[in-house]
Amino acid sequence: MKEYQIQRATWVPLPLHDVFPFFAAAENLELITPPELGFSIDSASPVTMKVGALIDYTIRLYRLPMRWRTEITKWNPPLSFEDTQLRGPYAKWVHTHRFVAKNGGTTIEDIVIYALPFGAIGRVAHPLVKRQLQRIFDYREEILRSHFA
Repeated sequence: MKEYQIQRATWVPLPLHDVFPFFAAAENLELITPPELGFSIDSASPVTMKVGALIDYTIRLYRLPMRWRTEITKWNPPLSFEDTQLRGPYAKWVHTHRFVAKNGGTTIEDIVIYALPFGAIGRVAHPLVKRQLQRIFDYREEILRSHFA
């Protein structure tokens, strides 16, 4: 299984203690996901973020609705947390979120390690998937900069 990685760092002008709580509320995922993906959390709200917390949601990928379940596998507030896909469109999905106090604000670092299903077909489709992930992170960066301005 071929693994890929996408990274993004976004600096916002607020201190760590003001930024991390936004990410500690799973419901805010809807705010930072492009509307065309039809993202909705299916888990009962609020989700208590901690190791072992499960988050179920629905998202549309290429117009197809997909159920997705992630588990919080690492929880180290206010510095980091990690979610891992248990069920969803990827053969592997591990998303590490890091928060670093920097230059009077906070750098939000996202590192996603993922693999696509379907072997050779997945590898051929990877450029399309990579572009979509980059667009999602572009949108997210725009929303975060605006929200924390």
